[in-house]
Parts: sequence; structure tokens; C-alpha cells
Amino acid sequence: MKTIRIFCLLFVCFVSKAQTEKNVDHQSLLWTRYYNQLTINNKWSIHSEFDNRIFINPVEENLYVIRIQGRYKINKGIEVGAGFAYFSVATQDPEIAFDFNVPEYRGQQDITWKKEHDQFTLNQRFQVEERFFHNANKEGLVQGTTFYWRFRYRLQGEYSFWKKENQFLKAIVYDELMINGGKNVVKNTFDQNRIYAALQYGVNKNIALELGYLNSFQQRASGVDYFNRDIIRFTFYHKINLHKKK
Repeated sequence: MKTIRIFCLLFVCFVSKAQTEKNVDHQSLLWTRYYNQLTINNKWSIHSEFDNRIFINPVEENLYVIRIQGRYKINKGIEVGAGFAYFSVATQDPEIAFDFNVPEYRGQQDITWKKEHDQFTLNQRFQVEERFFHNANKEGLVQGTTFYWRFRYRLQGEYSFWKKENQFLKAIVYDELMINGGKNVVKNTFDQNRIYAALQYGVNKNIALELGYLNSFQQRASGVDYFNRDIIRFTFYHKINLHKKK
């Protein structure tokens, strides 16, 4: 029932968005990411990543991200995590470049459910973020920060084509809805929806490569301006296991 209610909310957001849609800016980007998973024991792990995002046409830096989080496995199907991320935003419009970057400091907490059915895995994640944006104008950074909540729900499916020893090939698809919250949100309670499809290849037990396409439809603070982004995403996964099985 909870999943049905979430999909109903997603549908309502799409209908509302379609009715108010006026100014849509189409953009193309390339996201490249290094993702490290440090396993401490069979319950605890530390995940860290560096993500660089650039516009393709014209070529211009969008932002980069540094993120770290601790994760705890409650059981085989449920996992929780908490961490911190730092965003450095160069520009949201490739036609407009500034000589300064705008920082965002973000706390995050999530709970993830996973259910395996033979070759298929269903994954659901609910995440809460506390976002602190450094205030800025067209000339540069100014004093103070602006705070927003953001709530994210992701429904993800994975299908394994084959697995042999430490190598594998699987397909990944997901849909993620993001909702803004807090007193500073006026016209863009709906933040964005992301649809993603990718192939992930396990090179060995420690390294995997993923290439996918992501579409992000995001409402801006004005309530009438939107980004429709076509994104190619490449991820290098690197696992380090400190836990030695007896």
C-alpha cells in the first residue's frame, strides 16, 4: 500500500507539472563518478564518491561533488546510511559562466529495502536531505546560507544477465522522485524526477564499470522555469574489503 501511495503522489506531481509547464531549458551533460565502498565488517561499511558534471554543448563545468557516508546492514534486506556531501556549483546554465563557485553543504540519511527474486532484484530507497546553500548574487558570494529540506524516493530494478566467478553483467533501471520542503520553498515543492537506465559490468570482485542514460526534469525556484536534462553517466566502482572471512 505504501508503494501505491507513493506512485499516486508521483502521478499527481506529473499532472501538476504538465499544467504549469511554461519555460523548459533543454541541456546535455556528462557525469563521471568514482565510487568507493570500504567494507569494515559484515555490518558496517564506508561509502565515498567524487562526481564531476559538465555540460556538453557548449563544454562548461556544471559542478563537482564530494560525498561520504557510513552504512549499516540491519539484515539481508534492510540497510540504513547517513553522511555528508559538499557540492561546488560553477553554473546551471552553460551560456553563463561566473568566476566563482557556489558551495552547498548537505546532510543525508536514508533507509533502503532490497528483495531478490532469482535474477531480478527490487530496490527501494527513501532519503532525507538537509541542504545549506551559500548565498550568492551575480557578483559573488554573500554572507549567510539558505536552508531547504529535500525528500527522495527511488524505485529501482536490477536484472542479472550472467554471472561467472567474480564477473557479471546486469541492467539497472530506476525512477526517482524528489520533493522540496521548508519555509524557503515557495513555488517549487516539486523538485525533480529522474529516470535512469544503465548496464553494469563487473570486471572482478573489486572493480565494476557502469554506463547509463539519465533524464532529469527539474522545476526551478520560479515555479515556471524547468530544466530538461539528457545525461550520460559513467561510474567506476571500487570495493576494498577489510573484513577477512574466517
